Amino acid sequence: MEATLMTLKILLPYRVFSETLNVKSIIVETSAGSYGLLPHRLDCVAALVPGILTYTTDSGPHYLAVDQGVMVKAGMQVLVSVRNAIGGADLGKLHESVEKDFKELDETQRNVRTVTARLESSFIYGIEKFHKE
Repeated sequence: MEATLMTLKILLPYRVFSETLNVKSIIVETSAGSYGLLPHRLDCVAALVPGILTYTTDSGPHYLAVDQGVMVKAGMQVLVSVRNAIGGADLGKLHESVEKDFKELDETQRNVRTVTARLESSFIYGIEKFHKE
């Protein structure tokens, strides 16, 4: 029966967070809503948003808080590459972690990108002004 079940691998930028064999189903969160995977679903790719990743094995459902990333299903292999992941806590604490840590980080990154874009624009304007003189 193992051949008909999926393998789920959670990848972080600096290490493999977890690898789970014999996964019956997976639910991930995308910008378009929740997305469910069963073993015989067609291969696919999805962009993930910060949220709760749920997967089911013989021992029941398991929950992980994941940051934004990408999920790729190829055959019976499912790879989830995210910036950060938290496991081993109850569902309420994981949801709180997503709200507090991951979404707060996204707001900080947006602010940094805005400031960087302004600096780049000022720099380009300065160079253009210098060339005209």
